[in-house]
Amino acid sequence: MKTQTNSAPDPAKAEPETVATASRASGPLPLSARVGLVILAAYAFVVILGPSLAPYSTGEIISVKAYSPQIEGAFLGTDALGRDLLSRMLHGARLTILLAFAATALGFVGGVVVGFAAAEIRGWFDDVITRLIDVFISIPPIMFALLVIAGIGSSIPSLVGIVAVVQAPRVARVARAVAMDISVFDFVEVARARGESIWSLLQREILPNSIRPLAADFGLRFTYSILYLAALSFLGLGIQPPESDWGGMVRENLVGLYFGALAALMPAAAIALLTVGINLVCDWLAGGRDSSRELLR
Repeated sequence: MKTQTNSAPDPAKAEPETVATASRASGPLPLSARVGLVILAAYAFVVILGPSLAPYSTGEIISVKAYSPQIEGAFLGTDALGRDLLSRMLHGARLTILLAFAATALGFVGGVVVGFAAAEIRGWFDDVITRLIDVFISIPPIMFALLVIAGIGSSIPSLVGIVAVVQAPRVARVARAVAMDISVFDFVEVARARGESIWSLLQREILPNSIRPLAADFGLRFTYSILYLAALSFLGLGIQPPESDWGGMVRENLVGLYFGALAALMPAAAIALLTVGINLVCDWLAGGRDSSRELLR
């Protein structure tokens, strides 16, 4: 007489792909991720200590000549109004980066909560949320900002709210997709069969296994927020004078390009380098391969 033995299921097979790929992050960092982290660390240093290291205040005029080259006390020269370009970039770094980070964090938290709730509740709630997400995503971000700023004016709270509202639907769509992929695994079904609440499922089962894709998406949204705020400042809708931010500095010094001045290129290069650093780290968080090795082959 043959006896059947039920073998225990392999726990490794019940783990979602996000958990399985997380083990790859425990190894040595790829070169591209190291470069990205160094860039981000340098920008964090500038955000924390930049205004203290600036030789002049953000609106102090040190030269009567616009777009002066390197003079004493002005390593990068002056801008269109004779202000020290380096000082304005150091002061503008904190406002540019922290404003984008705050807006991204606010929109990300709201989007994750809505996306996770739609993925777990499902039914009519999921249908309504999905349709609303499609409606908000179909609105051009610049046009949305124009309408809001025309009604309430341009200020730091309004800019944070605008960016957060623009980001939240896009984050919700990604969070919903990630949560629905994880919710079909056995350990989530077991927790659901035990009668755990929706909040408990989201907090204990789904959220810990979605950290990596959500972290990568947060980095990309952060990059988009920086570019979005820079575009608004370039159009004159962002941070208003006398405060300085990198997008506004590009707009203020755009005429200097005709005279060969670098006053407009330096803040643009700072935005571009920050974008590259964030994308390198996000590529590593998303489980991508070391792009630097691919280039060396």
